Amino acid sequence: MNNIKKIYFDHNATTRVDDEVLDAMMPYFQSDFGNPSSGHNLGVTGRQAINQARKQVADSVNVLPSQVIFTSGGSEANNLFIQGAAGYLKNTRIIVSAIEHPCILRPAKEMMQNINNKWDLRQLMVDKSGYIMMNDVDKALTEFPPGIVSVMLANNETGVIQEVAAIAERSRKFNALVHTDAIQAFGKIPVNFPSLNVHAMTLSSHKIYGPKGAAALIIDKELILKPQIYGGGHENGLRSGTENVPAIVGFGKACELSQLRINKSSAQIKKLRIHLEKKLIEMGAIIFGIHMNRLPNTCYFALRNIEGETLVTNLEKAGFAIASGAACSSATPGKSHVLDAMGVEPALARCAVRISLGNSNTFEQINNFIVALNTIVKKLNRISSIMTEEE
Repeated sequence: MNNIKKIYFDHNATTRVDDEVLDAMMPYFQSDFGNPSSGHNLGVTGRQAINQARKQVADSVNVLPSQVIFTSGGSEANNLFIQGAAGYLKNTRIIVSAIEHPCILRPAKEMMQNINNKWDLRQLMVDKSGYIMMNDVDKALTEFPPGIVSVMLANNETGVIQEVAAIAERSRKFNALVHTDAIQAFGKIPVNFPSLNVHAMTLSSHKIYGPKGAAALIIDKELILKPQIYGGGHENGLRSGTENVPAIVGFGKACELSQLRINKSSAQIKKLRIHLEKKLIEMGAIIFGIHMNRLPNTCYFALRNIEGETLVTNLEKAGFAIASGAACSSATPGKSHVLDAMGVEPALARCAVRISLGNSNTFEQINNFIVALNTIVKKLNRISSIMTEEE
């Protein structure tokens, strides 16, 4: 049995539920377990808890509670917008960036296969740093006016922050419906829905020290979407199904705590990232998007000739949990469509690993990681040298 205490460096994949969040959730598993659609006291208690959580989420991004539509996760929220918006539009063009999460790219590609309402898909190019090229945005908009545009606020692999408000301004001139996946950005940098100038935005609970199984689609008051789940008419008719009260309560509490802590925690985490990257550069590491405006916690790097999967496995044995490739994609583990879009050579892309820091990480952990990494790299290089000699 492995008794090494794990140091967790994979916060972009998910986060540990905060103690205060868990405390807020607990009553709704047993004592206050009522269905929030029921008219008795237990049901009313559940409904009031959801209403409070809706306000907490709304306040965190400066919208009205009525603009918050709860879903089971970010993937569902993204699909609700893409497919829901398309449901009331004639087949036209959908524009997404080439570095979007699969839960945007896949439904967008599926729309191209719909024989009854086939859409044209245009993917926006990014430069070598992972930044969406604004001249390509203008080209895509003018060559074929779109019905839908979706670009993420911050990339889950590189952490590069995109100019969503500028893209939205351009897109609105063509009467496109604009959406941003803000899942990775939310809780790490300030996110203000009105300032982004979009029609819809996706948030997720488990990225901000809340529980899995809760997320939200934030919508403009005038936006009309076609529901993807029909039933009892929950969530203003956009997402039917009995609400997951404990998870929604936890999501609301996590949003509240996030806004109280964001300035202090982000500043501290950025110091850790800068320290980490200084040490990595001394080792000869290549850091993707290093000169761009990035999330304070995200470092995506590669050490040449050291396979990312091999490095992740060895670091796991040494007590460190990090990610190789995109943690949210199981279809092609270790292969990054983001690095491919950035034009990174395949041999280097296979060496990529991601560290995403969180509130519990420390300078001591970073230093211990660098020591372990140096040891592992030297070992792997010795093995590679021996194999080369034998050949």
